[in-house]
Amino acid sequence: MDVAFPALPRRLGAAEPGWAETTDVVVVGSGIAGLTAALHLREAGLHVTVVTKVNIDDGSTRWAQGGIAAVLDPLDTPAAHASDTAIAGVGLCDPAAVAVLVEEGPTRVRELIRIGAEFDRNPDGSLMLTREGGHRANRIVHAGGDATGAEVQRALHAAVRRDPWIRLVEHALVLDLLQAADGRACGITLHVLGEGSEDGVGAILSRAVVLATGGMGQVFSATTNPPVSTGDGVALAMRAGAAVTDVEFVQFHPTSFVGGSLHEVQRPLISEALRGEGAHLVDGDGKRFMVGQHELAELAPRDVVAKGIHRVMLATGDDHVYLDARHLPDMPHRFPTITAACLAAGVDPTVDLIPVAPAAHYASGGVRTDLHGRSSIPQLYACGEVACTGVHGANRLASNSLLEGLVFARRIAEDIARDLPPQADPVSTSAGGGWVVDEQVRTPLQGAMTRGAGVLRSAGSLAEAATALTALGGTRGLPARRAGRPPT
Repeated sequence: MDVAFPALPRRLGAAEPGWAETTDVVVVGSGIAGLTAALHLREAGLHVTVVTKVNIDDGSTRWAQGGIAAVLDPLDTPAAHASDTAIAGVGLCDPAAVAVLVEEGPTRVRELIRIGAEFDRNPDGSLMLTREGGHRANRIVHAGGDATGAEVQRALHAAVRRDPWIRLVEHALVLDLLQAADGRACGITLHVLGEGSEDGVGAILSRAVVLATGGMGQVFSATTNPPVSTGDGVALAMRAGAAVTDVEFVQFHPTSFVGGSLHEVQRPLISEALRGEGAHLVDGDGKRFMVGQHELAELAPRDVVAKGIHRVMLATGDDHVYLDARHLPDMPHRFPTITAACLAAGVDPTVDLIPVAPAAHYASGGVRTDLHGRSSIPQLYACGEVACTGVHGANRLASNSLLEGLVFARRIAEDIARDLPPQADPVSTSAGGGWVVDEQVRTPLQGAMTRGAGVLRSAGSLAEAATALTALGGTRGLPARRAGRPPT
């Protein structure tokens, strides 16, 4: 079925910037990718402005539970890590990007430790390593049991706060890319609540722009992503004409907590590390349904497990299956975050089965970059979940995401520092622009994406989703420049 899509606007219909400031590099996003890039750029002596949508720690990084995958065990090898990554990516990973990830990863993790991140350790002081789905070795470092992201965010936040030459702009929604006459990126426009002219629209001029805006899980009905994960960076890049690729490769985490209306906006993640330490998936009759479906059973790559769960749900008509972690030793101590989330919803994981179902979790595709984080637009870089480096292929290997942010943030900073051009003047744009979709479209949009582009999809379901989205796109709200708050 052919679907006619409306032309994509080149910019949003926001007010003209009422204020402007200048920096060397503007980084959009304050998760592991953005803050790591900012810190490395400062090592090169550059002035950096970090723009973030809400508060510095409101992105996806702090929600990461399992940990960071890296070869830190003397018995493990980068080749083994690369093999597991390629298998999970269904043969669609870029081997060169994977090699960069697994070979440079251990050094980047050690740098993070030197910054101040405190990972869990064994009694002898060595790093405690665990295993997750798709890994054939224990190579996951973690913190606070299942609070790795929170510890990483804390350490990076503290390091950024210590540097007076990193300016932080919070509660700011990035709008569009500013480009010079030769097409290169030279800054951004943004909407800062309560600042500047009408609607707080301003501009930050810079010699390079780094997008680190995270994912887009909120376009689905059920997601583990926080409310800020709405795909702003990919949308900005597309409006500016940057190459975007593999956006169909959205990973669904197999085990999000199903707890009724308590978690409608963001479902708690039930870390893969539980299955790595022996928890089992069972159906309503208590049967382990992943046994026999894959050699690794519950520890198969995420796409395999998510599809297995979804098929059971379709067959039974239930909206969840169960994770049995009752036999795990010292569950409240090893997994305090998960235990607390379950108890808050009336489930005691030490005596009860945990209701779980797949939820949108990670975008493997995004702004296409090379091995130095460069997009198809000169001086526009992308890092972390907003980028498509080729590392993940069709399906990300567990705990490779935080590692990717660390590795490619360093490479981006080095590339920028090597050859940073002088500040360019942005080409003036017309006052007109694209529209903001009416807020009432949010729920039907999420429903159309979940039905048509969810865990199990087909050519027919994707065509139906495209038709529904095209129709919803005609439901236009007020132009951004006249709205009473930043567009969402």
